[in-house]
Amino acid sequence: MPKRGKNYQDSVKLFDKSKQYDVGEAIDLVIQTSKAKFDETIELSARLGVDSRHADQQVRGAIVLPHGTGKSKTVLVIAKGDKVAEAEAAGADFVGGEEMVTRIQQEGWMDFDVVVATPDMMGVVGKIGRILGPKGLMPNPKSGTVTFDVENAIKEIKEGKVEYRVDKQNIIHVPIGKASFGSEKLGENFEALMTAVIKAKPAASKGKYLKSVVLSSTMGPGIKLNAAKLAELATK
Repeated sequence: MPKRGKNYQDSVKLFDKSKQYDVGEAIDLVIQTSKAKFDETIELSARLGVDSRHADQQVRGAIVLPHGTGKSKTVLVIAKGDKVAEAEAAGADFVGGEEMVTRIQQEGWMDFDVVVATPDMMGVVGKIGRILGPKGLMPNPKSGTVTFDVENAIKEIKEGKVEYRVDKQNIIHVPIGKASFGSEKLGENFEALMTAVIKAKPAASKGKYLKSVVLSSTMGPGIKLNAAKLAELATK
C-alpha cells in the first residue's frame, strides 16, 4: 500500500475510524479533513443491498442539488430541426446532429461532461453507445437526458443536476459539493440526494438497503455515517 501524505495522516487523527457518525458530525469532519490547497470535492459513496446484475434491482436516477456541485458542466446536445436553436438559446456548449456522432467516432472527441439527446436522434446516438456507455455518458430517459424538452434539461444540468447509478459493486458515488460550501449547504445537498436514493429502492431488493454510507473529500479519508438512521429521511 502506498504511503499516505502528511495531510492525510493528520486528517485521520481527527476522528474515530471505527465510529459511525450522524450526518451533521460527518459533514463537519469531512470539511475539517479537507486539507488540500484546492477546493476539494465532497463525495457520497453508498453500498446498497441490491444485486446490480438483475434488471429489477437497478438503482438509477437524477436530482438537482439545492446548491449545485460547485462545478460547471459542459453540455453536448444532439438534436435536429428546431431543437438545435432551442439548445443553443438555452446555453448548451455544443449542439449538432449526426456530425457530432461522426466527430466522436472518428476523432475521439470527448470535450463534454453530459450528453443530452432528443428521442428522434437516439438511433444515431446508438452508434456510439460503446464509446459513451463505459464513461457513463450515454443519454438515458431515467436521468432526463433523452428528452424533447432540451431547454429544461440544460437548465437543470447547469444548475447542479447529478446522476446516481449503482455500479457493478452495488455502490453509488456522487459529488455533493465543495468543501467551501460549508456545513449547511452540504447538509442540504446530502439530504436531497440521500432521500432520492432511499426512495429509489427497488421492490425486488430485500433486507437491508443501505449497507454503508461514507463521505470523503478528494484527498481526504472516508467518514462513516450511521446508515440505519438515514432510512428515516424517506419518511420526511
